[in-house]
Amino acid sequence: MATRSANVSRSTKETRIAVSLDVDGTGKSQIVTGVGFFDHMLDQLSRHSLIDMTVQAEGDLHVDDHHTVEDTGIALGQALSKALGERRGIMRYASIDLAMDETLTRAAIDVSGRPYLVWNVPFSSPKIGTFDTELVREFFNAFAQNAGITLHVTNHYGANNHHIAETCFKAVARVLRAALERDPRQPEAVPSTKGSLKG
Repeated sequence: MATRSANVSRSTKETRIAVSLDVDGTGKSQIVTGVGFFDHMLDQLSRHSLIDMTVQAEGDLHVDDHHTVEDTGIALGQALSKALGERRGIMRYASIDLAMDETLTRAAIDVSGRPYLVWNVPFSSPKIGTFDTELVREFFNAFAQNAGITLHVTNHYGANNHHIAETCFKAVARVLRAALERDPRQPEAVPSTKGSLKG
């Protein structure tokens, strides 16, 4: 079977990002972005998707975390799209309702080649520690757009903003794991009547 791995580097006046990932990994990660809460969330994304990832990011954190978070999403999305190639043999679709204490969040995915994000996740505070809660959406939007995936995330309920954010990352991780699994019944087929999942 073809190796599903990729490396992507991105350099702008605002950030320098280097990403490597292996779709068929074991959930090992080395994450250094300079944003502690974001590192924790990316570690959850790797651990629960079983995608091995290394992320090294340097950004203009003296301004704020926005560029670092968004550009990391861009680079990770590009790396995933590159690793999947023609997207042959994948299960393509998945969804989950993921619980964490008082919080329940749903994620649904179509690894379609067509980027789209539907985001229904309210936060009751603009901050989790020093991290802007609006950046959770910014990350997933950048990731979905560059990975070429349709992603729907809905928080059903929750009281703790840390839990709400964490269930988003864990739920997306689990649907990625399921949707990217190899389909034993059609291991070489592109799962589309169009014959292509590249948009």
